[in-house]
Amino acid sequence: VQLQASGGGLVQAGGSLRLSCVASERTFGTYGWFRRAPGKEREFVAAITWSDAGTLYADSVKGRFTISRDRATKRVYLQMNSLKSEDTAVYYCATRVNRLVRTYLHMDAYYDYWGQGTLVTVSS
Repeated sequence: VQLQASGGGLVQAGGSLRLSCVASERTFGTYGWFRRAPGKEREFVAAITWSDAGTLYADSVKGRFTISRDRATKRVYLQMNSLKSEDTAVYYCATRVNRLVRTYLHMDAYYDYWGQGTLVTVSS
């Protein structure tokens, strides 16, 4: 399975971006967004379960970011509003095709496949 993430770019603080992720094959498991800021470890951002659109968010983005999935286009989106300079990072989408374990949605080891990343730069 190959994942293609897109939608990154340069935006001013307070602005918005929408990231998109599409898989090369039908996967109806779990999708997650992670990010890696310069000089930092990769961290969890948000996750969604395809079956029931259940979501999970990192505290740092709760209320500002929204993850969603579109059954028709088989895409997963990350709508990012009220962006801050600390949101600057390479954003990665990931998917798990095996059994859903909600407890582990925030863990990068839970996911089977990863996209190449898309850069989001927020200027202050």
